[in-house]
Amino acid sequence: MTSVSFFSSSIFLSSPHQNPKSLLTLKPNSVKTTIRPLCHSSKTLIRSEVATIPILSFEGEKIGETFLDLKAAPAETARAVVHRGIITDQQNKRRGTASTLTRAEVRGGGAKPYPQKKTGRARRGSQRTPLRPGGGVIFGPKPKDWSIKINRKEKRLAISTALASAAVNTIVVEDFGDKFEKPKTKEFIEVIKRWGLDPKEKNMFLLPEVSENVKLSSRNIGTIKMLTPRTLNLFDILNADKLVLTQPSVDYLNRMYGIDYEGEDEDEEVEEAAEALQADEETEASESPDASE
Repeated sequence: MTSVSFFSSSIFLSSPHQNPKSLLTLKPNSVKTTIRPLCHSSKTLIRSEVATIPILSFEGEKIGETFLDLKAAPAETARAVVHRGIITDQQNKRRGTASTLTRAEVRGGGAKPYPQKKTGRARRGSQRTPLRPGGGVIFGPKPKDWSIKINRKEKRLAISTALASAAVNTIVVEDFGDKFEKPKTKEFIEVIKRWGLDPKEKNMFLLPEVSENVKLSSRNIGTIKMLTPRTLNLFDILNADKLVLTQPSVDYLNRMYGIDYEGEDEDEEVEEAAEALQADEETEASESPDASE
């Protein structure tokens, strides 16, 4: 069973102190986090975490700063939200195709193996009994749908909470897609070392688009995970020790998981329009002359 390494953020640790091994080689004050509530009620359901992160050049020098302004669940419910999100992802990946044969489905066993009496043996009516080798299976697995439902807003909040908690282990680098003229794993390792990353630790890269040379240069490193916005998922966020972003990736996260995102309403309108269109098509099909014939 795959284990998930939760981040050293206070959201996922009972102790408020950070793990020194999981921090970047940057100065402790280089990543600043500001928490601001999104509502003024006594019970705040969602808050915004603003983290200021330095931008590193291809050579590893600081060339500026950027910020992550993401929604985050409050500390008392963050673990539950993220836990529900990761359990949903893992359980929905189960195919549920395991199947065994019962005694009614096993081949053979039509005739009684031996007479009922006068043999001194136990009574047996069929060789398909579960007590015999090759017989049916008692209470064995059958095809099953393991999928569970999670609300779209809850899933989005779980991802944004995990990203916000990982701000202390996140760095932003300039776009390096065109820096590699040819695939070279050795050069890629040298680059991530200049950024203060350990090639032996799990590093997740979030890039708008992964160039072919970058993909080929990093694929032989088992600890490197290259993701795009299309493949971003909660498990890889939690399983990584360090997160590496580019400025376009930061803009994408602030837009999709920030406080100003309004995509939920747009998604609902799209779904309603699709359902209405499907209903109209079914009505037209039922009223057509071919359908009546």
